Amino acid sequence: MKTHDRADDRLQWTRRVLDDASLTLLPASADASFRSYWRTQHAGRSWIVMDSPPAQEDPAPWLQIGRRLAAAGLHVPAVQAHDLQQGFLLIEDLGNRLYLPALSEQTADALYGDAMDALLRMQTRMDCSGLPPFDHAMLASGLEVMPQWFLRHHLGHAPDTDEQVVLDAAFGLIIRNALEQPRCFVHRDFHSRNLLIVEHDNPTGAAGTLASPGIIDFQGALAGPVTYDLASLLRDAYIAWPRERVEGWVEAYRQRLRDTGLIASDIDREHFLRWFDLTGLHRHVRVLGQFYRLWYRDGKPGYLADVPRVYRYVVAVARSYPELAGFAALLERHTQGRDLARVTDA
Repeated sequence: MKTHDRADDRLQWTRRVLDDASLTLLPASADASFRSYWRTQHAGRSWIVMDSPPAQEDPAPWLQIGRRLAAAGLHVPAVQAHDLQQGFLLIEDLGNRLYLPALSEQTADALYGDAMDALLRMQTRMDCSGLPPFDHAMLASGLEVMPQWFLRHHLGHAPDTDEQVVLDAAFGLIIRNALEQPRCFVHRDFHSRNLLIVEHDNPTGAAGTLASPGIIDFQGALAGPVTYDLASLLRDAYIAWPRERVEGWVEAYRQRLRDTGLIASDIDREHFLRWFDLTGLHRHVRVLGQFYRLWYRDGKPGYLADVPRVYRYVVAVARSYPELAGFAALLERHTQGRDLARVTDA
C-alpha cells in the first residue's frame, strides 16, 4: 500500500470509528519499527491511533499482551476499537510525559520506584507461559547484530580468527548468564522512552490498577531472564546514572524479588549484580549493532547520538569482569579515535 493511500485509509477509518467527518490526525510519535502513532481530538477527549501495518508489524500480539498486562493491574492503553486486517487501533492517550525528560537527580528515586513497582507486578502476576522463549538462539542472534553492523559495516573491520574466538567466548558467557536465571515475563524494552507519567486515575482500568507509569511498546514480550527488564530500566540506552546509585536500586529490587520467592534466598548481592551486569551487557551489545542498522539499513539517524553512551556501558561492564577483558580490548582497539555518533553514508 502506498504511503499516501495508507494515510487516507487511516484517517477515514478513524473518522468512521469516532463518527466525526471533520477530525484530523497529527503525528504523536514513531518508533524503531514500522509502527506509527497519531493523535486526534474528539468530543473533548484525546485519542491515539496506532498504525501497525500487518505485513510488517502484526498488531495482534500488541492487543493480546496488552489485555494480559491490564488484567494484571498495569496501566497500558485501553483499546476503543481495532481493525487488525488493516492494522489500525484506536487507543487511550496516555499523554506525552515520557520518563526520559522528567528524570533528574531529584525525581529519579520516585520515578524509578513507580517503575519498579510496575515491574515487580509484571514479573509476579504475569504468566509467561505461551510467550516466545528468550532462548539460546534468540540470545545469540541478538548479539550477532553487533559484529555485523558495528564492526564490519560501520568500522569496516572483519574480525580475524583470533578475534572471533574472543567474541565467541564473550558471547557464550553472556548467553549462559541469561539462561541460568529464573524465567519470567519480559517486556524487552522497559525504559524511559516507553514509560509515561500518568497523574490521573485510569478511567478504564479495573480497581487496583497502577495509574503510573503508563506502559507502551510491549508487543515484543518474551519469557526470559529475571534481570532483563531491570537492566533495560536502570542501564537505559538514553540516560546514565552513577554506578553506585544504580547498584543501590538493583540491591533494593533483589530483596523484593527474594521476598516474593521469584529468586532463591541464596542469590546474594554479588550473584544478582553479575546477572544484572551481564544481562545488561547482552542488551547493549545488541543495541550497539541495532542503532547502526537503523541508520545504514533503514535510514533512521535519530539513535546515533545515543551510541557513545551505549558503547561506554559495554566497555565499562566488560572491563569489570576479568573474563571479558579481551572483549573490551577488542572493541577499544578498533574504536580508538573514532567519533561513534558520526556516519558518512546510508
